[in-house]
Amino acid sequence: MKMIVKVQYRNQKKYIKIPEACFDIFITEGNILSVEDETGTEVDDYAFPDLLTTSGICFVIKDELNDSGGTDTISVTSKSSSEIDFYSGTLKRFRKEEEALQGPQAKDLIKQVLLTKPGGSDVLKEYEEKGTISPATRKMMVNILVADMVQSEGRIPQRLTKEKYALGIVTLFPSLQDPHGKTGYEHFYDGQKGGGFLAWRLKSVQRATRLPVRSKDSRIEENGGPMLRREIGHCDDHPDEQRFQELISVMNHTNNREVIMKKMRDTLEYRQRLVHDPERSSTVLSVFPRLLDTKGLILQDFSLLFGSETPSKLLEKWPTSFKAKVIQQAEMLTSTPLLKRLLLSAKNQRADEPSLESPEWDSDMASILLLLHLLSPQPAGRKKTQKISVAQAIDHLVVFHKSCRSLDEHLQSHMDTSQPYLLASGTSKEAVGNFFILIDKKLIPCEATTSLAAIDELFKLHFVLGTSYDPALKSMYTFLQTTVYNIDVDTTSESPKVKELRTKFVCNV
Repeated sequence: MKMIVKVQYRNQKKYIKIPEACFDIFITEGNILSVEDETGTEVDDYAFPDLLTTSGICFVIKDELNDSGGTDTISVTSKSSSEIDFYSGTLKRFRKEEEALQGPQAKDLIKQVLLTKPGGSDVLKEYEEKGTISPATRKMMVNILVADMVQSEGRIPQRLTKEKYALGIVTLFPSLQDPHGKTGYEHFYDGQKGGGFLAWRLKSVQRATRLPVRSKDSRIEENGGPMLRREIGHCDDHPDEQRFQELISVMNHTNNREVIMKKMRDTLEYRQRLVHDPERSSTVLSVFPRLLDTKGLILQDFSLLFGSETPSKLLEKWPTSFKAKVIQQAEMLTSTPLLKRLLLSAKNQRADEPSLESPEWDSDMASILLLLHLLSPQPAGRKKTQKISVAQAIDHLVVFHKSCRSLDEHLQSHMDTSQPYLLASGTSKEAVGNFFILIDKKLIPCEATTSLAAIDELFKLHFVLGTSYDPALKSMYTFLQTTVYNIDVDTTSESPKVKELRTKFVCNV
């Protein structure tokens, strides 16, 4: 049942609606940081629903832009919705207006810092000439701004200060704004999650000072991605366990491809039950062994889960919308022999330098590996995990296997891993004849005959089997998921690098 709330924010009064008497929903709707009664006593989430039913109750609210403890109030009214013209989201609009007023001020602050600090003018000059800045220049800019922030406010600047600097960056440099973000500057500073380039640099500065720092875990549980259980819309009925077992038995005792494909469609619901059951998820490939000898089953399951449009997005959009942009951005990276070979392969060019040897893969695979360069592996958390190189991360995505050698030889020589990767079998990296997906030391044959289609199939397997992304490849997979396939865009946590790269692609710079 929707609740009607009267809002007095600064000198303006409006009515808003919230879906129910829930404190968390209320503060989300209004971007409220704290709620107090008229005596200054803070209201917590347990008392909030009961207080809403109290006649004449008056709340004092505060948010980041209004933290003075003034007279801004919210009152619950008993009037019916027919008596007053209500609409929700008023506080959000007020807050956006406040931010809009701060934009020019924040812009001037960033410009002044860059003009007065060593190296800052180079940032301004590069943006003026190119309409964007390289990753190296962005890193230098962040270092300059964080140094200024720390100089002004100490090791732990206020959250509002960090947001002001982030807002100033995207206001001064519009092409760096993320059009898909709520604020547009989350990749520079995300106050809700405590992430972004500014936050990362601040953490490095804080660690370097060797002072004890009280930490607060601001991470938010990620709800989107391959491990999310999804509704199966096409299922009209729900067969019992015995009926599913009968279908599986028929499928496992026939070589008729059409029968296998149909029975796999009919058992999708049961298969998804296994996938999302922690105690039985490891049995999927043994319960459904046809996944190991029948091509196309992964693609079919993915289509049943996501419909007809989503499955084709990588194959349609990569050659026309993404490949050239990936190559363009990769050319701005610090050159290495591996990067040079991949760039030559991606552009279908031959090396003039003998030291570069033969090309690295075909054009499409090389462009995907360039994306991995742009979204290189990052060490996770505070554990002292060793950061792996891009060359090592590539082996987490695709491994070349000479077609003259036995596949069993590869299975025996490689470590057991629950993270899937491609095994490309052929006479050379440019001439791959067959692709397999290797997971749990089992080979799943790909229907794909091209490298891009094989990457597409590998990505889809994560969702079909409910498998998490390899940590070394998480940024790359997340980019493909949210930016190319447009899956769970609003519910998936993205790193600042993913947001920054998408911004550059959308702005076509």
